Amino acid sequence: MSNKNRTTTYIGVTNDIERRVLEHKTGHGSTFTKRYNLHDLLYYESIKGMQNAIDREKQLKNWHKDWKWNLIKKENPELMDLSADWFTDEEIEEYKEILKRVQYDR
Repeated sequence: MSNKNRTTTYIGVTNDIERRVLEHKTGHGSTFTKRYNLHDLLYYESIKGMQNAIDREKQLKNWHKDWKWNLIKKENPELMDLSADWFTDEEIEEYKEILKRVQYDR
């Protein structure tokens, strides 16, 4: 995930990428992504097995910043949000409201 200026990146692991991206886009993904407005999906990998995915996440998090950007640019040279057409603005707003109700009910 990255911000609109492509100055910060976030690497994470999930078993449901669409749900997780929606969480990030609504500001409920993580404290880090919320703080830096990381809403754009620039790159992702599909990996079999949660432990393999966690191992890959750790590997990428240990890479130098330039290595990460080279990996992203190899697959997405325009640095476009790969999830731009996954959700409508209405779906994002609806999900925000659902999350507010869930938090209120706690």
